[in-house]
Amino acid sequence: MKRSINSLLGYIIKGTDGEIGKVDDFYFDDQTSTIRYMVVKTGGWLSEKKVLISPEAFQKLDSESKTLSVYLTQEKIKNSPDIDTDKPVSEQQEELIRGYYAWPGYYGNGMYGHMGLGMWGYPLVEVRETEKKLTKRKAEEHTNDKPHLRSTREVTGYAIHATDGDIGEVEDFIIDNVTWKINFLVVETGNWFSGKKVIISPHWIKEVKWQEQKVTINHSKEQVKNSPKYDSSQPINDSYEHSLNDYYEK
Repeated sequence: MKRSINSLLGYIIKGTDGEIGKVDDFYFDDQTSTIRYMVVKTGGWLSEKKVLISPEAFQKLDSESKTLSVYLTQEKIKNSPDIDTDKPVSEQQEELIRGYYAWPGYYGNGMYGHMGLGMWGYPLVEVRETEKKLTKRKAEEHTNDKPHLRSTREVTGYAIHATDGDIGEVEDFIIDNVTWKINFLVVETGNWFSGKKVIISPHWIKEVKWQEQKVTINHSKEQVKNSPKYDSSQPINDSYEHSLNDYYEK
């Protein structure tokens, strides 16, 4: 089922022996457009520590009670490695936390986009070359930074630029809560299209300028404006997805 990231913020996280905290943010890999971690702000029992939890620990999502159950105990969370979520999460920190929870690594096993492109506008060759350069730099400079891990809160508000001008800003993300892949970005068009909301697939992204907080897509303003209407109050079904893909592939 497809869900909005914003709708999951504030969900209560329940461990096997009690409440752990609430969902505060998500980290996604911009090469694969896949959620890698949920950021959970723990309750008073742990002095509001922020912890990272992988989807591999998720058990059951309950929309009615707004809870997400995980296969973790409070004690396990309490003794987890300290990670400063206000700073970029390094590869070394990921290895530490995944080792602690015995979660398998995912480096090099990502799923990529269509026509030889990775998500968020990265060509496959460029992705692989970037990985090689990062590996070399890590060996030479002993650096462990992993720049492809992004916060959904951070990317919210990024400007969306069509081939012929701006169309709006990132307002939300639509994810598949089985694969935890980002299927769409929700764009608030504001004054551009009289406040109409549209959705954009990561496959349509041509370029992302992270420092400028701008995402450029491969379609014109007119194409986006005339795309099938998106109703944020209704779940995205297969029929709507097919009509949207057919429209942009013409």
